[in-house]
This record gives sequence, structure tokens and C-alpha cells, in this order.
Amino acid sequence: MAVPTSHERKAQMELALVEARACAHSDDVPVGAVILDAEGTVIATGRNTKERDENPLGHAEVMAIRAAAEKLGNWRLSDCTLVVTLEPCVMCAGAILAARIPTVVYGAWDEKAGAAGSVFDLLRDRRLNHQVEVISGVLAEECGQLLTEFFREKLG
Repeated sequence: MAVPTSHERKAQMELALVEARACAHSDDVPVGAVILDAEGTVIATGRNTKERDENPLGHAEVMAIRAAAEKLGNWRLSDCTLVVTLEPCVMCAGAILAARIPTVVYGAWDEKAGAAGSVFDLLRDRRLNHQVEVISGVLAEECGQLLTEFFREKLG
């Protein structure tokens, strides 16, 4: 597959934003993710379900990784790309590394808990047995605005 264009990356992030917006029906932070195969086809989606399911592992990335592994019948997602609206946290970075995902695309930076360049940079840590190509800032304004609106409403 050819390297996706900027327009294609934005279209992929729009799909992740659809998942994030679906969190509006719960108290979950609006974060959405999609996993694409080598051809750029969506094979799995995920959204935050931590509050809904009362499960601390219910992050969008983990939900999407689980669904992709189940669909492919393989825990190695070495030909896949993860697109997520918010920079992955440490837990999600660990799941990304464990699944051997080679590319992560994210929208908004997480300056409090990000693990893909803002606070930590686990995905590109050369001490680990797998490093990830990280593409940041795709539709960052839209992704960040969704989070800002959520917390503004939540905190009053």
C-alpha cells in the first residue's frame, strides 16, 4: 500500500471521530479509534467504555486492538495502522507495542498522560524490542475541541 496522503489521513481520523462522538451516550471521555489493514480498510473500531463498563481497561485503543485481533485471528497486528483521536496513554502504548502495530496516527496531544511524544515517548523508545512510527496532529483542532467541550460540560 502507498503511504496515505494528508487528505486520506484526515478521512481516517474522521472515522475515529465518529467513534469518539458515540461516547456522548455515556459519561466516557470522547476518544475513538480505528484500525486499518495494509490496504487502508477499516477492520476494527473502538471507543472509550471505561465508565459505561466500569472497566479501567476500556480505552478506545484497547477496544480496537481486541476487535482487530479477534477479526484477524492473530494478536500480531504487524500490517495495521491505529488511528486515534487522542495521544495514547502509557497503558495503550503498551498494548500497541504488544500487538506490534507499526504505525499510530493521533489527533490531539495529551499533555497530562500522553505516551507518544508529549509526556513520555514509549512508542519510539529504542530500548524496547519494537518501535512505532508516530504521526501526530491529524485534525488536532477537531479532536481537541471535542474533548474541551466534554470537560467544559462535565465540570460545569
